[in-house]
Amino acid sequence: MSAHGDANALLAEIAHIGVDAARGGYTRLVFSPAEMTLREWFMQQAVARRLDVETDGNGIMWAWWDVPGRDHGDRRDAIITGSHLDSVPGGGGFDGPLGVVSALAAVDRLRNCGVTLRRPLAVAVFPEEEGSRFGVACLGSRLLAGAVDPERVRGLSDESGRSYAQVAAEAGFDPAAIGADADRLGAISAFVELHVEQGRGLVDLGHPVALAGAIIAHGRWHVRIEGRGDHAGATRMVDRQDPVVVAAEAIRSVRERTLAVDDARGTVGRMKVTPGGTNVIASSADLWIDVRHRSEEAVRRVVAEVTADAERAASAEGCTVVVTEQSFSPTVAFDDDLRDLMRSALPAAPVLDTGAGHDAGVLAAVVPTAMLFVRNPTGASHTPAETAGAADVAAGVDALTAVLERLLTR
Repeated sequence: MSAHGDANALLAEIAHIGVDAARGGYTRLVFSPAEMTLREWFMQQAVARRLDVETDGNGIMWAWWDVPGRDHGDRRDAIITGSHLDSVPGGGGFDGPLGVVSALAAVDRLRNCGVTLRRPLAVAVFPEEEGSRFGVACLGSRLLAGAVDPERVRGLSDESGRSYAQVAAEAGFDPAAIGADADRLGAISAFVELHVEQGRGLVDLGHPVALAGAIIAHGRWHVRIEGRGDHAGATRMVDRQDPVVVAAEAIRSVRERTLAVDDARGTVGRMKVTPGGTNVIASSADLWIDVRHRSEEAVRRVVAEVTADAERAASAEGCTVVVTEQSFSPTVAFDDDLRDLMRSALPAAPVLDTGAGHDAGVLAAVVPTAMLFVRNPTGASHTPAETAGAADVAAGVDALTAVLERLLTR
C-alpha cells in the first residue's frame, strides 16, 4: 500500500493530475478525464486498504470498513468521512482532496492502533461539490439528500451545451439512477468532513485545526441579458441596445449593494458575452452572481436590489434581463452533540464559521454532521495560492483520527 498513513504523501501522488497549464493550479471538473483518473486512484487506494468500494446512483463513491462479525452489507449506524475530488477552474490542490486523503490516512492509523469497530466506517467521495461544470454546488450530496430535482439535474448543461445526462452517460454513469436515497441516509449516524480552511482564522489564532461553527447562507444566480447585436463601427451610440452595458451596471450593483451590508460577500466570477467579437456589439450577455451572509434575509435582499438595478439599466438600454436562482443554501449550524463530542476529543481547537459551502452543510439537514478545518496560512482558496503546511496536514489527520475513534468505538 502506498503512502501508508501519510496524507502529505497521498497528496503528492495526485499532484500531477489535472494540472492547468493556462490558469495555474488544477482544473478537475466532474466527469472530466482528470476527475475520472482521481476516482480510479481512490478506488485503488481503497482496495489496497481492504475497503469495500461501491458507487451509488448519484456517482458518490463509498469505501467501507465493515464491523467484524456483522453480516456483509449490514451498515446501520455508520460513520462517514471524506470530501470531494473535483475543483474549480484553476483551483488549489487542497480544497476537497485534503479531506479524502486525510480520511484514508485516518483509516491507516486506526488500523495500526488496533481499533475495534462497533459501527461501520465509510470514506465517501462526493462528485461536483464545486458546481463548476453544471452550476449547482454540492450536486452529489444534494441529490442524495433530495434537495434538488433529478429531472432538473438531468437537463443541466455545461459550457459546451452538453447536458448532465449526456455527460454522465458517456462517463459510464446512469443518469436515470440519480435522486434521493432515504435508505442510505437512514443508515448514517454521523458525517465528519475535514477541509482546508478557506480564510485566515487559524493562522491569526495560532492553531493548526478548528471545529466548524456554522456555514453562512449563500446562493448562485444566473443573469441573462438580451439586446441587439450590431456593427461596432456602423451603429451610433444612441441607437444601441447593448447588453454589456447592462451587465456592467449589474456588476457595479453587486459590489455596491454588498458593501452596504456588513460582512456580506458578493461576487461575479464568470461572464459570457455572445458572440464575443471585438468589433461586434453583443447580442446577449450572461453573468453569474454569488452572494453570501450569515442572514438569509440579507442575501435575498442584496439579490433583490441587484435585480432591480439590472432591470432599470436594461429598460434604459432597450434590453431585457432575467435573473434565475440556480442554488441556495440557508445558514447551517452543525450538530451540537457531535460538536461536543469533537470538542472533548480536541479541547484546544477553536470554533470557526465559514463562508464556503460544503457537502457537510447540505447533509446537515438530514443527518448529524460536523467539520474540521486545517490551517491555510495564505487564507487563499479557489486559487493556486491555497496551501497547508505538512505539519498542519498531519495535525488534521491526528484530529480526524481522534474524532473517528470516539465515534466508532462508543
